Amino acid sequence: MYQYTDGGREAAGFKGKSDCGVRAVAVATGMPYKDARRLLREVSNKGKLGSRAIARGIWKEDMTEALRTLGWVWVSAPKFEGRKARYTDIPGTAILRMARHYAAVVEGVLMDSWDSSEKMVYGYWKKS
Repeated sequence: MYQYTDGGREAAGFKGKSDCGVRAVAVATGMPYKDARRLLREVSNKGKLGSRAIARGIWKEDMTEALRTLGWVWVSAPKFEGRKARYTDIPGTAILRMARHYAAVVEGVLMDSWDSSEKMVYGYWKKS
């Protein structure tokens, strides 16, 4: 099941759509959009992409570091014979790393600004 959300982007006064990492963090953690954006910008500014990180994407390592500060851990996607992992395979609340995309899943519901349900999941972060 997919449910539309912008993660609080519009209410926070932001436009555009290239914010999947910020949106996923805001939705999965319950953090206000501006706080999620600030956290990821601070970590990304120290990382590989520099100050353009939020607009251009967030490296997995930067996302991992940001989420580690919140007590979240990385988990590799489960392996299945004959198919790739999908959001429906991920338990509880998590932030998914997909092909060139991040999304949140909350109790089996994909929370995103577009239906990314067909994307395979490489792994996810969950609250430890």
